[in-house]
Amino acid sequence: MSSAIVYSRASIGIEAPLICVEIHLSLGLPGFSIVGLPEKAVKESKDRVRSALLNCGFKLPAKRIIVNLAPADLPKEGARFDLPIAIGILFASGQLPKQSLEQIEFAGELALSGRLRPIKAVLPLALATAKSGRALIISADNLAEVALVSNLEAYAAVHLLEVCEHLKGIKALLKSSGHSAPQKRNRQYYPDLSEVRGQLYARRALEIAAAGEHSMLFSGPPGAGKSLLAVRLPSILPVMREEECLEVAAVYSLSRQGFSYEKWGLRPYRSPHHSASVCALVGGGNPPVPGEISLAHRGVLFLDELPEFKRFVLEALREPLEAGRVAISRVRHQVEFPAKFQMIAAMNPCPCGFLTMADDRCRCTLEQVSKYQGRISGPLLDRIDMHVSVNPVSYEYLIERDSFSESSDSVAKRVLAAREQQRSRGEELNAWLTPTEVLAACQWKGEDRRFFGQAVKHFQMSARAYFRTLKLARSIADLAQSQLVLRHHLEEALSFRVRGSCSV
Repeated sequence: MSSAIVYSRASIGIEAPLICVEIHLSLGLPGFSIVGLPEKAVKESKDRVRSALLNCGFKLPAKRIIVNLAPADLPKEGARFDLPIAIGILFASGQLPKQSLEQIEFAGELALSGRLRPIKAVLPLALATAKSGRALIISADNLAEVALVSNLEAYAAVHLLEVCEHLKGIKALLKSSGHSAPQKRNRQYYPDLSEVRGQLYARRALEIAAAGEHSMLFSGPPGAGKSLLAVRLPSILPVMREEECLEVAAVYSLSRQGFSYEKWGLRPYRSPHHSASVCALVGGGNPPVPGEISLAHRGVLFLDELPEFKRFVLEALREPLEAGRVAISRVRHQVEFPAKFQMIAAMNPCPCGFLTMADDRCRCTLEQVSKYQGRISGPLLDRIDMHVSVNPVSYEYLIERDSFSESSDSVAKRVLAAREQQRSRGEELNAWLTPTEVLAACQWKGEDRRFFGQAVKHFQMSARAYFRTLKLARSIADLAQSQLVLRHHLEEALSFRVRGSCSV
């Protein structure tokens, strides 16, 4: 009887737990069994492995082959275990020289010819392997993605025979020690803020939102510039740090669309249609895959025509807006995806959109307006930090040649300085601070504290609104490079809560 142990990794959400592929050859009728909670694609590995070994000139042992994927209670999916199973059989049968595989992990799908095919969700696997200190042998088609992980010793192979020659010491595989792709500036890929004419109040709100990563709701008539402003938010956001780039890339690696190397370092901007389902927005499926809110992680999620989304779809945003993550539970799967996105929403004040116009164009009844605005629940509105009214720009201002405003580059410098001040106090930006952290970050004078307390009582603000307004004031103070939260910072923060409450 012979045995071997080869290491690989499963894919459970954003995690990649270690899997011990145990091979046992015993006497008895020849057979090939895979145990350890394998899904259908894993069960089919035995046919792919059998054909790959025979086509590569190896012998399939005429014994009872048992493959155990441990731990046994963890679901195993995909074809990533083809390569470790094949290597384990070759070691257990003595067709490869005995050696320690403690410091190597394998992952890859095998073609019937023995050629290695790429696998999905390889970036979380590579990150976990790098933390373990082991080397990784992967398909050459996955090498560009794996190479984004620093401090990882990775080897790329095109064929099973190349892996065997590497393990025998005949010919070494192509090695990558890991590197970081060059950072990219967001303003190179998104429209510049200088193209927005007028809208000084909305531009100021956009800058504050970018400084503290606050959520925001634009309300105004059609054509006022709500979408125009929202699509330019990524252009004033700072370049992501390397760990943030890896987080975003790992989420996209898990998605059905996959990771695009060309978008490395680019903050995501997602704009789902209002017909999107709960699974499309939050994530789901079997096995669960990330939804739009996770694909917008570390970036912007723009929800245009907010009342047109189904109400139960919008309600699913409550927890992610508070926690910055989303947990998806299925019968056989419980996964968690990161969802620290910056939500920007836009809506009209009424079904026709012209309620706030002074020319009496609106013909909506009070009942129609109330029903339209009632599609968005109060608890969801309470979780949105800023409520901004956007009014149309006059025709005379639009045709002026010199009416272009400040560029994204100059605004981004102020946003970066504000975020650096926040990072000096702690790891999280203002929008994600806990109540205790908010109170610790806000230093203010006694008279300003009393003023804010009176305003909270006057406007009957909830506890959540109290802390969110305080976070907003802290971001305004950070933009001014002020250590103290002063009265005019509080007044400006209140204007974004109170005005929105009246207009929506």
